[in-house]
This record gives sequence, C-alpha cells and structure tokens, in this order.
Amino acid sequence: MKRSKFEIDMCNGSIMDKLISFSLPLMISSILQLMFNAVDIIVVGRFSGSQALAAVGSTTALINIFTNLFIGISLGANVLSARFYAAGRDKEMSEAVHTAITLALISGIVMIFVGVGMARPALALMDTPADVINQSVVYMRIYFMGMPFFMLYNYGAAILRAVGDTKRPLIFLIVAGLANVVLDLLLVIVIPLGVAGVAIGTVASQMISCVLVLWCLYRSEGSYQLRFSKLKLRKEYLKRIFQVGIPAGVQSTVINFSNALLQSSVNSFGSTAMAGYTAANNILGFLYVAVNAVTQACMSFTSQNYSVGKRKRMDRVLLDCAILSIGVSLILGVGAYVLGTQLLGIYTSEADVVACGLEILSITTVPYFFCGIMDLIPGALRGMGHSAVPMVLSIIGTVGTRILWIYAFFPHNRTLQFLFISYPGSWILTIIMQGVCFYFVRKKCIREMKAINL
Repeated sequence: MKRSKFEIDMCNGSIMDKLISFSLPLMISSILQLMFNAVDIIVVGRFSGSQALAAVGSTTALINIFTNLFIGISLGANVLSARFYAAGRDKEMSEAVHTAITLALISGIVMIFVGVGMARPALALMDTPADVINQSVVYMRIYFMGMPFFMLYNYGAAILRAVGDTKRPLIFLIVAGLANVVLDLLLVIVIPLGVAGVAIGTVASQMISCVLVLWCLYRSEGSYQLRFSKLKLRKEYLKRIFQVGIPAGVQSTVINFSNALLQSSVNSFGSTAMAGYTAANNILGFLYVAVNAVTQACMSFTSQNYSVGKRKRMDRVLLDCAILSIGVSLILGVGAYVLGTQLLGIYTSEADVVACGLEILSITTVPYFFCGIMDLIPGALRGMGHSAVPMVLSIIGTVGTRILWIYAFFPHNRTLQFLFISYPGSWILTIIMQGVCFYFVRKKCIREMKAINL
C-alpha cells in the first residue's frame, strides 16, 4: 500500500515512537482547539470583567452536552475508516468517508437549531445567575451558529487520524488559532462587543479549520479522497459508525451532564466562584486533551491491528499507551498544581477568583493520571468494536458517583474542595470496573479472531 509522508504504518515496526509521532501532533492540535475557548476566556476576563468571564464559562458544560453525542459518533467513523484502510478495502473506505462527512454536515445543521433554541431554558435550568445569563445566552447562540464548521472539521480530522495523519490537522489549527486570537482582540478591545465578539471570533476560526481539512481530503490521492458529488448516507456504513460512535457519544454526553450538575453546584457559590471554576476547568481541559490524544492513538492503532489479526501487537499498544498517558498526565498535573497561581493569573487578576480556582486545582490536578487510565481502556475496547459496555460502566462509575456525591454528601460540607473530591473518586471506581470489562471482552475478541482465521 502506497502511503503519503503524513501517514503512519500502525501495523508494523516499533510502537512507542509511532505512538508519540501520532499523539504529539494530535495533543498539540487538541490544545490549540481548546485555545479557541481559552482565548475567549482570557480576553473577556481581562477586558470585560468577571461577569463576562463567568458568562462564557457557564456555557462550557452545556455546549459539551449538546455537541458530544455527535463528536462521539465521529469516533465510530475513525474506527471504521481505520479498519478499511488497514485491510486495503479502498471502495469501502471511500464510501465510509463520504457517509461520515454527510453525517457531519447534517448534524451540524441540526445543532444550530438545538443550541439556539435551548440556550436560555438550559442556562436557566442550571441556575445561572441573573447578572450573567443574558451574556451567556448571547455567547451560546452565536457559538452554535458555527456548528456545521465544528462538526465537519472534527469528522474530517477523524478520517485523517484513521490513516495516521495527525500533522496536517495540526497545521490547520495553528492557522485557525492565530486567526481566533486576532479576531478576539479586535472584537473585544478595538470593537468592544464583549462576549459576542469572542463568540464571533471562535466561529470564524472554526470555519477556517473546516475549510482547510475539507480541502485536504479533496486534494488527497488516497482512498479517503473527498468528492462532494459523492456525499451520501449509506445505511450499512452508518449502522457500523453508530455501533461504536453512539455509545461513545452517549457516554461523553452523560458525563458532561454530570459536569453540568456540578456546574450548578458551583453556581450556588456566586459569580466569583463561577469565574474561578471557569479558569480552573479550562486548565483541566488542557490536561484532558493531552491524555485524550493518547486514547485516540490507542483506538486507531488497536483498530488497525485488530483488522489484520495482530493480537500481541494490540496488547503492546495498550501497554505503551498506558505508560505514555501516565507520564504525560503526571508531568502536566504536577506542573498545573505547582504553578496554579501563575496559571490562574493568566485568566484573571482578581484575587478572590484565583483563590476559588486554586481550591479546585488542589484536588484534581495531581491525580489526573487516573482520568487518563479511565479513558484509555474504553479507547482500546472501541478499537476492537466494543463500545456499549464501557459506556454503561463509565456512566455508572463517573456519573453515578458524582451525582451521589453532589446530592448525598456535598450539602453537609459546602466547600469547593469537598465538591471536587468527586472527580478522583469517580475516576478510580470507573477504572476498576473498566479493567474487569476489558479482561472479558479481550478474551471474547481473541476467540472471534481465531474463528475467522485472522
């Protein structure tokens, strides 16, 4: 199989260096994508005040709830594309790509109506304070107008990841990220539009990254070449994408629902605590996307090796990914804990806001490697085509623990530190359940691979 210089052979040769080569650009890409929101937060926090900062931050959990189902489905497109590509099934690969891009476009259009229509009722349901909610609604509605660009970029990037190309999406996001910074500064400082300005800047930058990734797929000479005349939803591929993607999306959506409940608890402390949580949560977001890059690598590598029957290599992929995930999360988590005051100071100069953020970081940063392991095991399971059971276990372990903590224990000790103990506690419980699940699913997959003489 002829490969371009951007693609990675996941089924042959050494593993760790290829995992790093795959993960590092994806890690940087994800950090840049997160910077879209971080720049919004920093600019409004510095130039529009803590209420505007709280307004932007209060939308994060809701935006994730509304979008993560479809983003999760893109993982199904990644797994299916990786299998077809590794097996050299060019026709199926092309049809899967066009199905995925069509699905992205439709889901993006649907999300415009969902986000715009549900913004105010959902924010009110979360007890968003009266001095914040109007600005939050403005930010959320403008943000959702860019959903088609957001979805098309993420599905296009998922296809490129399936063939081992994480470098070009990085280049695209560098371009889009720089545009976002310039537009935010222009539309908040020069033209004082406040939260509306940063929302417009984010949408414009998402449009740029979308155009670039579609142009990349269009110009490709491989089986994943995009032709707009071939866009079509094909039932057989849609079903297989949904088998992996819907459980992943539901899992992510429900987990973010628990985060929205937690956001409601934070809201009860007032706008200062909300602003502190916004800044701290954004820092945690950088930790998450770093370990999630390793999870994405594990899923893609596992999927390709599963399709060609390399069982021992699949096991080595998981082990190397665990080493990489723990190492990255410990370095970043300890760094975020030690430099917490300085990092929070980037977002705001208000001492009370920084103090609230430090309370949250003191509980969540150092043990963050548990979160990396918790996500890694389902990544390997999805690579083998099993997504439903890890979804259920993640919901029980993560969401169940947090809901129990918020309603049964938190009312008796109403501090931010006590509230956020639910994070590491839920990670550890979920790891235990996912580990048991992985043991039995792996045995089943080995039997299946032997039965079809892979």
